[in-house]
Amino acid sequence: MKPLDKKFVHVVNFYLKPGLSADDVRRFEAGVTSLHTIDEIKIFNVGKPAETFRPVIDKSYSYNLICVFDNMDAHDKYQVHPVHLNFVENCKQYWEKVVIFDAETI
Repeated sequence: MKPLDKKFVHVVNFYLKPGLSADDVRRFEAGVTSLHTIDEIKIFNVGKPAETFRPVIDKSYSYNLICVFDNMDAHDKYQVHPVHLNFVENCKQYWEKVVIFDAETI
């Protein structure tokens, strides 16, 4: 990515419900990972809090999803994509909270 390339970045922090079974967690992980198949996503990453220990780091979330798109239009297509809709429908029972940060390159 060139420094002047404008992008739309979609960051989602998932806070899973306490007490989920290992199978529930695997189903969530399979669902969130399935999002990488959506063509509009140019960069995809999903992970858990890193083992970093600085006081400014918020590690209260369970999973973090980062999707980078070429523009907001591509993001909007992602939002209504069948794979995304399927993930939300099949996995929303596993989280108690979702926090989203959307950003556009300056």
